Amino acid sequence: MNIHAVIGDEILVDNMQIGHPPRSGEVLEVIGEGDVQHYLVRWDDGHVSMFYPATTTHAVHLARQR
Repeated sequence: MNIHAVIGDEILVDNMQIGHPPRSGEVLEVIGEGDVQHYLVRWDDGHVSMFYPATTTHAVHLARQR
């Protein structure tokens, strides 16, 4: 499963423990192209890291919801 996000989108990562909220962050940079993308993300706790999405990841396209 591949997600496609753009700068400014929100990344949500489902928590595998029932009752715990998903991890969320803002896409700061998109690296790669096509089906081989990873992201520089500022997480809701302020931490910035490189993120390689998995099947528990969803992108919320905030810029397109306006």
